[in-house]
Formats: sequence, structure tokens, C-alpha cells
Amino acid sequence: MGRKPATYADLEALPPNMVGELIAGELYASPRPATPHALAASRMGGELIGPFDRGRGGPGGWILLDEPELHLGEDVLVPDLCGWRRERMPKPPRTAAITLAPDWVCEVLSRSTRALDRAVKLPVFAREGVRHVWLVDPEARTLEVLRLEGERYTLLVTHSGLVYVRAEPFEALELELPFLWGEEQGGSR
Repeated sequence: MGRKPATYADLEALPPNMVGELIAGELYASPRPATPHALAASRMGGELIGPFDRGRGGPGGWILLDEPELHLGEDVLVPDLCGWRRERMPKPPRTAAITLAPDWVCEVLSRSTRALDRAVKLPVFAREGVRHVWLVDPEARTLEVLRLEGERYTLLVTHSGLVYVRAEPFEALELELPFLWGEEQGGSR
């Protein structure tokens, strides 16, 4: 006889230093991110919020959140960053979890989450119709930009190293990858 599927109670029982997710009835527990991961995620959010969430120096039109708890069908996921176009979600819900799939997800890869993010979470995001996924690897210094085409993701481009890039769906902003990797203090070039 097979194992009993994990429940939300199993997720809630995890210690506070763990991030828990439920996917296809299985509990995935990951340690809180190490500093390179946290730095890249924090700086990515910081770069995007002004122009896209607030509309300062950019087009606006988005709601961006760090580590929201997403309830997508029976699955519970906690991406590093995600965004919803305001025409789909005019304001953030006043709930602990969000059931509306985002339009964009950014996962910052680490040794402990790389396989989970690529092999387990990507199919859930595709199933739910998340249009764009970014996979950021601070160790390899890469930004992979994926777009949903039909039922799967197509890799549009992999940016790597100490470059400045424009990436869908936020191409209105030039991202400074060196800033994400902690290689410079940011600012204009």
C-alpha cells in the first residue's frame, strides 16, 4: 500500500527555518535560502517593483510579491518572486494564500532547490498557465527566460555573466545582472 499523501497540516508542522511546498501530494521542505540566493531574489524584486509595480520610471501595471503562498489546485507552492498583471488582479487579496496563478514567476536556483524548481514546479506553473518563468542561478550567474507555448515552456534566452539585459515580460527595464550577483553597487553605467 502506498504512502498517505501529505497534507497542509504536514506543511504547517515544519520548523520555521524551512520553506514547505506540497506538490502532487508530496511534501517538499527546503532550508531558508543562503545569502547569494537571498541577495539575487531581493535585488531582483527591488529592481522590478519601482518601474512595474509602482510605475516609477516604468510602465506600471503589475503587482509583484516576494515568496507568496500559492494554492494552485491541490498544490501549494512558494516561488521566490511572482507577478500578476493588474488587469487580472487589480489589488492583492487580503488572504494568507493566493489562488490566482501569476503571470510571471522568478525562481532563484540553489543546490537544494534546483531539481525541485526545474522538474517539479515548472510543470505545475505550465498547467496553471503562468506565461513567463525566470530561472536565476546566482552561482552560475545566469538568467534563463522561459515563455509558455502551448503546454510547455520554451527557453527564449539564457543571459550569463556581468551583462545588462532586457527580458520578457519586463523588457522596458534594463536589468543589471552584476548587481544581482553582488558584483557592483548598481546605479547607472
